[in-house]
Amino acid sequence: MIQSIPLKKLVPSPRNVRKSSDVLADLQLRADIAARGLLQNLVVRKGKRGKFEVEAGGRRLAALQALAEESTLPANHEVTCLVIEGEESEVREASLAENFQRLAMNPADEAQAFASIIEAGVTPEDVARRFGLTVRFVEGRLRLASLAPCVFEALAEGTITLDMAKAYGAISDVERQAHVYAELQDAWYQITPDTIRRMVLDATVRGSDPRAVLVGRDAYLAAGGRIERELFDDDASESWIDVALLEDLAHKAMEEAAEKTALEYGLAWVRPTLGNYVSHDLVEGLGRLPCEPAPMTEQEVQELGELEADYDRVAAVLEDEDSDEDEVAKAEKELVVIDRAMRALNDRPPVLADELKAEAGAFLVLSRNGEPTLVPQFYIETEVIADEGVVEAIEESGATKAKGSSLSQRLLDELAMQRRDILAIHLANDPALALDFMVFTLADADGHDWRAKKASTLVGSIASGPVAGFEAKDAPASAALAEFAGSLDESWRLGESDVERFARFRALSDEARSAWLGHVVSRTLIASLACEGERSVPLHEALGSLLEIETAHWWRPTAANYFDRVAKARTLEALDAAGGPELVSRYAASKKAELASAAERIFSGNFIGEAEVKERAQAWVPSIMRFTDEGVPADLEEAASIDDEADETVSDEVTDEIAEQAA
Repeated sequence: MIQSIPLKKLVPSPRNVRKSSDVLADLQLRADIAARGLLQNLVVRKGKRGKFEVEAGGRRLAALQALAEESTLPANHEVTCLVIEGEESEVREASLAENFQRLAMNPADEAQAFASIIEAGVTPEDVARRFGLTVRFVEGRLRLASLAPCVFEALAEGTITLDMAKAYGAISDVERQAHVYAELQDAWYQITPDTIRRMVLDATVRGSDPRAVLVGRDAYLAAGGRIERELFDDDASESWIDVALLEDLAHKAMEEAAEKTALEYGLAWVRPTLGNYVSHDLVEGLGRLPCEPAPMTEQEVQELGELEADYDRVAAVLEDEDSDEDEVAKAEKELVVIDRAMRALNDRPPVLADELKAEAGAFLVLSRNGEPTLVPQFYIETEVIADEGVVEAIEESGATKAKGSSLSQRLLDELAMQRRDILAIHLANDPALALDFMVFTLADADGHDWRAKKASTLVGSIASGPVAGFEAKDAPASAALAEFAGSLDESWRLGESDVERFARFRALSDEARSAWLGHVVSRTLIASLACEGERSVPLHEALGSLLEIETAHWWRPTAANYFDRVAKARTLEALDAAGGPELVSRYAASKKAELASAAERIFSGNFIGEAEVKERAQAWVPSIMRFTDEGVPADLEEAASIDDEADETVSDEVTDEIAEQAA
């Protein structure tokens, strides 16, 4: 029976099967209801004292209640509901069916829908606001709508992934997109976004291209490849026309080289890639194996000592003002030879233990000079399980908690990675601070003590987390990072040489280059927590303080990501922080699973309680997830305030964008 019921008479049902949610998705739902009203009825069952328990639609109820609290809706707002009756098992089954029988929209459908709305005269900013999305997300979907028809249809049918579709969109030439799509239909090798991006950007390939050098001119011509030469072209500058054929031949050559390399090193597998680095999608789900540089032999140690003595002797000639020009020239040449020999001894590739080789593998990349090169980092296909021994987290007070409230190493590592993403999305949106951080870190590396803890990798590589294969896919910060990366302007990749690509990159707008700066710096951040010990990175606390990060806007504790993983005593401590002894006494006798479920509901704000208690609950996060300002020098805070005044306009834009994502 359909019935209109006042909002104040609706309460969440303890039987609702959905026990976890997504903060960002909840905010989007709230914005959608505020703009268009409730588009789907709630499913309710009569409860006690004239109340109705919401069996299906808990997220919609929470959004309605939040809108009522902020006076967007009246407290007596009438809500259309489907009232059902039956046994508890039947009601729970209805809740499961309502949540289970859903299908997320295909990105192609979203793109068409947004395009239709905007064609009617609405701006991307209006669409973003009414759906609770970022403008960047809406613009990204609109770019999908302009893909070549065959590519767009493949995305709609699920034949290609969203990342592949974005790779086709690296250029706006739809004819080129369609041409590459047709060429790849008969490819026997695995097609990745990098493969697609490389092919759409390359209408032709120079003879000096690493793929051309690998395959060889004779082999390419023998396979039917075509070459065009201008009057003054040579073998390096001539144009190879059949890119798909070249890719196919290069893949086969790399496959053969990978097989030989695996046998040579005694590895279980070696996977080739035509890129000159190992991309993130290749190592996804793999566990990184520990390996150390091979120790020097006694002979090598003696040789290194002799070289160091020779270096000091020859350097003395350069320092002596009385040395003539011939002696100086000779000394300079000798130093080059000595330095090269010393580097050859010191730069030792890591060696994998023999007992690990049976299951270990590595990647073979294509160097810029066209040679297959083994990357000296080894992986295992089965996930490497981190040490699950408990590690005590240190609270601000420094007091050690009872043994029952300690956290497992695995949980600490996962929390550190999620907190790192929160810091990363803020740093990605503050290019001025990212630039200062990058320049400082690179300059400080000259005198950096190798024993000291690093705050980032900052050599261009992406920092990996301590938990192999773990991804917080539903976390707002992780989703925002992925969307940020997808919005970057990659048009500069069209350059055929690094000089031309650099020139194209410098020609980008200030905004586009700033976005790249924030991206390459933010992805280097190490996973950290606000605690003492291995996960502590004081410089992250300084960054978090300057960015004024509110972790609660980006991460909420749930049963899955926190409460089910900690001792009951720690959950009760959190309840005490939110509601005091009265709230603790209400749940103290609950079993751990029931307590975790109740805590998730309370700290998401989805419960009936006093406004002050709700506010404290929604702002609470474990102390190790906060970004504290302890240890930040006063002069650093003063410098930050001066910088804020100098960049007031940029800061306002960044603050508005972050607030839009979190509110």
